[in-house]
Amino acid sequence: MFIYLSKKIAIPNGIELRCLAWNPEHGWIACGGDEGLLKVLKLENSNGGKVNTGTTPKASSSLSMNQTLEGHQGAVVCVTWNANYRKLTTSDEQGLIIVWMLYKGVWFEEMINNRNKSVVKAMRWTADGQKICIVYEDGAVIIGSVDGNRLWGKELNIGLRNTEWCPNSSLVLFVTQDQDLHVYDAIGNKVKQLQLMSDPQSTKKKSK
Repeated sequence: MFIYLSKKIAIPNGIELRCLAWNPEHGWIACGGDEGLLKVLKLENSNGGKVNTGTTPKASSSLSMNQTLEGHQGAVVCVTWNANYRKLTTSDEQGLIIVWMLYKGVWFEEMINNRNKSVVKAMRWTADGQKICIVYEDGAVIIGSVDGNRLWGKELNIGLRNTEWCPNSSLVLFVTQDQDLHVYDAIGNKVKQLQLMSDPQSTKKKSK
C-alpha cells in the first residue's frame, strides 16, 4: 500500500480553518473558518476516482468545484451534510445557522435561523436526512425537519457539547459539558441519563 500527496489546497489569506466535513455520497468537501470563511470543494482524480493501489502511475487530481459561500460574518464553527437531500448546514460563532442547497451547480442559501442567544455546539441529520438536531452551548435543543419546520425544542438548562442520532432515528443523544449522556426519544421524552466519566476522587470516597 502506498500513500502520496494527491492535492494541496491553499486557503485564502492564510485564514485558520475551524471545521471540515466530507460528503461521502457526492464527494463535496465543506471547509469553515475564521472571518466567515466557507468553501465547498470537490476533488476529482483523472483516473475516474479509482483508488491507486501503487501498481499504476499516480493520478493527477483537480478541483471540479471551488465555490466560496457568503453569508456568515463570524467564524464558521460547525458544518454538516445532508447527503440524501444534497443540503449543507453551517453555523458560526454568533449562532447564525444557514442551510444551503445546490441549484444548477451553484450553492445558494435556502434557510436562515438565529436564536441570538448562544453558539451552536453540534448539528446532526438523521440517517435518512428527514430531521436535524441542533444543540446550543446554553442547553437549548431544536429538532427540525428537512423542509424547515420546527418539530420540537427544549431548554435543558445544562451546558451541551455534542449530539447524535441512533441508526434508526428513534433516539437522540445529548452529551453535556459534565460528560453526562442524556437520551431522548424522537418526540422529546427523556428516556434515561448516563454518566460517561466519574470523578476519581468521588470514586475513591465511595469505595472506603
